[in-house]
Amino acid sequence: MTDPTTAVNPGGGAGFRLEVLEDYERLSEAASEVICAEAREKPRMLICLATGASPTRTYELLSLKRGAHPGLFEQVRILKLDEWGGLARGAAGSCESYLRKHVIRPLGIGEDRFVGFTGDTDSEEVECDRLHAWVAEHGPIDLCVLGLGANGHLGLNEPGRVLSPFAHRAVLSEATRGHAMLSTSGAKPTGGLTLGLAEILQSRQILMLVNGAHKRQPLRRLLQKEIACEFPASFLWLHPRVILLCDREAFAANPEP
Repeated sequence: MTDPTTAVNPGGGAGFRLEVLEDYERLSEAASEVICAEAREKPRMLICLATGASPTRTYELLSLKRGAHPGLFEQVRILKLDEWGGLARGAAGSCESYLRKHVIRPLGIGEDRFVGFTGDTDSEEVECDRLHAWVAEHGPIDLCVLGLGANGHLGLNEPGRVLSPFAHRAVLSEATRGHAMLSTSGAKPTGGLTLGLAEILQSRQILMLVNGAHKRQPLRRLLQKEIACEFPASFLWLHPRVILLCDREAFAANPEP
């Protein structure tokens, strides 16, 4: 691993820490250690989890670590970051089915400790209001695990002229509608349900995982430290505690910061 590079944002605090790992396996191991350390420090922590390829190995490693330390996650609360609109609960390709497969069942998370959007709700507005109220009552999030969208989206907060601060229905870009997760769903989502930027940025700590050559361009843009609604991930520069873990494949096209 390279020496971490730290840039303290204008607001002070621990700052934005970038660590470049040799490969995806080392990235995933480092990410799992961050999560485990937080769980040891705060057993009832609220952790918000993204889905997709980037965190999959991290979640697998958490399951292995639970085997060595059975009580590590017995009080942890899980919040689902987002969901594809219109997909039935547990449908193939849904964020619900992904988290149940990779996190909820392997870590022994009870139903009373798992909260998230329902994709095939009768009223997306009511569903978003429900999640916003839940986070307001039970938050803030202690640790938010994020990936970096190819177009800079965070969760399903898509680039645009303006961004929504709280849980909302998102209109998805064509690129996002073609996400690899949806290849097994048999249906295209009607939209997206996601936590908003304010709810994400109120997290006590953010852990972003970026891997693979296909993420070089968005990572390069993020590291330019320019904040714009057209690139939602850039708002992470406003947060006082961000750990960005990337592998060399993703970092290769970026100059040393």
